[in-house]
Amino acid sequence: MTTATMQSSVAPLLHQVQLKANEYKSEVKPIWCPGCGDFGVLSAFYKALSELGIPPEKAVIASGIGCSGRFPAFVEAYGFHGVHGRALPLATGIKMANPDLLVAAVGGDGDAFSIGAGHLPHAARRNIDITYIVMDNEIYGLTKGQASPTSPVGLSPKGAPYGESKAAKSTPYGNTDAPINPIAMALVYGASYVARGFSSKPKEVTELIKRGLTHTGFSFIQIYSPCVTFYDTYDHYKEVTKPLPIAHDRHDKIAALKMALDSEQLYLGEFYSEERPSMVQNALETRAKAGTKFSLPELISRYKA
Repeated sequence: MTTATMQSSVAPLLHQVQLKANEYKSEVKPIWCPGCGDFGVLSAFYKALSELGIPPEKAVIASGIGCSGRFPAFVEAYGFHGVHGRALPLATGIKMANPDLLVAAVGGDGDAFSIGAGHLPHAARRNIDITYIVMDNEIYGLTKGQASPTSPVGLSPKGAPYGESKAAKSTPYGNTDAPINPIAMALVYGASYVARGFSSKPKEVTELIKRGLTHTGFSFIQIYSPCVTFYDTYDHYKEVTKPLPIAHDRHDKIAALKMALDSEQLYLGEFYSEERPSMVQNALETRAKAGTKFSLPELISRYKA
């Protein structure tokens, strides 16, 4: 596969229309709790589509269950609200069936890293040309505040390492499970674009989404998106997050892992980006090779009585 043939599959869709961000809003009004970080992510997504000039009829969003699962209904585009943890298989099928579409998957930390965790390594290694946006609030919000795979050790109804919380009904004596590291996981699994944002920084999140959508291959974007009802982490993330160093080489996976594993600091920005053929490109190339040799009538004739 030559570099010349490795342009993003969404490149032909760019700047086809001139629509304002609010023109990507559907008639369905978001019903998230006031102050939810998901509003910031949704706003950034509108802006990303607007600035890229993507026709609404050429965009598809797949989701699973949870607060994030409602995301597709709020966007003037095609959407598929599937079952718990299955956003990535849905998005993969949509993209493979119609490679000319812009396809995004959205999920929360429970949907993405618990029941849906088994799909992440395969989407990453196959380099399917979709963007996976995970809105991480470190809690199960829709089911009223249980510890999730990214909840910190010690999380309890009375408090957590970073402030009082009414969260974690499933761990009344404190959460004892160590949280996973989504950025490190995505890097090790082979995602070709890995980034992290914070919903309180919409301009930065918009840029990350734009780069993810236009990247060739699997883009993984974790976004800290606090749940004000069950686990308000806004002040915490304002204190402990900062941009990746200007000198960070986003093409160096070891350097990206080092930043991801830093327990003292939570970095925001592009951790890693590489260019390699996507699953769609590999499939088209394989089909071209097989096309001259395969005959359906001949295959059927082998099994005739």
